[in-house]
Amino acid sequence: MNYKETLFFVGKCLTISHEEQNREIVEHEIKSGNVDWDSVVKLSTEHYVFPALYCNLKRANLLSYLPEELVNYMKHMTDLNRERNLQIIDQAKEINELLLANSITPVFLKGTGNLLEGLYDDIAERMVGDIDFIIKKSAALKTLKVLSENQYTHQTKPSNHIGYINHYPRLIKKGHINAIEVHLEMTLERFSSIFNYQTIKPQLRKIDAFTLLAHDHQITHTIINKQLNDYGYLYQNIALRNYYDLYLLSFKGNTLKSIGEFPKIFKQLNSFLALASFIFPNTQSIHFEENSNVIRYTNLAFKALDAPKKHKIRNNIIGLCIITNVRIKLLIKALYSKNHLIYVLNKLSDIKWYQRLLSVDKN
Repeated sequence: MNYKETLFFVGKCLTISHEEQNREIVEHEIKSGNVDWDSVVKLSTEHYVFPALYCNLKRANLLSYLPEELVNYMKHMTDLNRERNLQIIDQAKEINELLLANSITPVFLKGTGNLLEGLYDDIAERMVGDIDFIIKKSAALKTLKVLSENQYTHQTKPSNHIGYINHYPRLIKKGHINAIEVHLEMTLERFSSIFNYQTIKPQLRKIDAFTLLAHDHQITHTIINKQLNDYGYLYQNIALRNYYDLYLLSFKGNTLKSIGEFPKIFKQLNSFLALASFIFPNTQSIHFEENSNVIRYTNLAFKALDAPKKHKIRNNIIGLCIITNVRIKLLIKALYSKNHLIYVLNKLSDIKWYQRLLSVDKN
């Protein structure tokens, strides 16, 4: 199995709990003995869907056709992730109670929000990074003060932030498993007028004591986070973890209707839906608008799978252009803004910044 074949196989596996046609296809492929399980493990791990893969194969009663050693390994890693997610949920409860007691309402986002609402049949399915939540801007300084008073510290010493703040630097607490990110915005600055706290506020949901996005906004944010915030539209990247979240959310809201609220970024969001639908074939719940942009975008994405080295070079160039563009804008602002000038001078005198820039270990 090459990379493209492995990708489509894993994509089908992630839908077999709900799609009988895909379950039959996957069962046939497994029984044929043509599955390269080393490639499957590598790809699903790279895409952070390894536990979700195991859980779906288990629910479909297909584990008996896999090598015993592989099943044991998959079970072990999934059990570890389940235990980790239980600790993340406990930490989220602690943070929620702490902030609510101080009249601050955190809105939990992304993986943590999905766990708290019970999106997954098994909480072990989702691999979670940071605990992300957004607050209203007027509560920002109070939130940081409350967290600081409760032993949350910045993982790296924060710079004096200037201008637009998407989220504050990560905060950690000794003895707790995850870092947290306090968001003031949902997107990069150029899209902030389109999707922000004021956008989501009228439709926020309560589940137990937690405040979460409405399902339509969960769908939109899942796409935005990868397609815009991580520049996925430019990179033409495939992201199985985001597709899997979207797929499960598609049973709770109409995907096309959800993104229709945002015409200025519809092209980018719709392309994500189309690519997800192709990677997760034979699904009826992921709706998108078929148009010329979708055809062009998906064709380019699939061509990239056939030429991974060329695609990597292309994306390295795009990444360099993005970084250069951001820094040029910052330097231009430093010419007329004292705060920006101070920020730039602080960066240029920070040895750790150079270490991070060059990926040099501090030791």
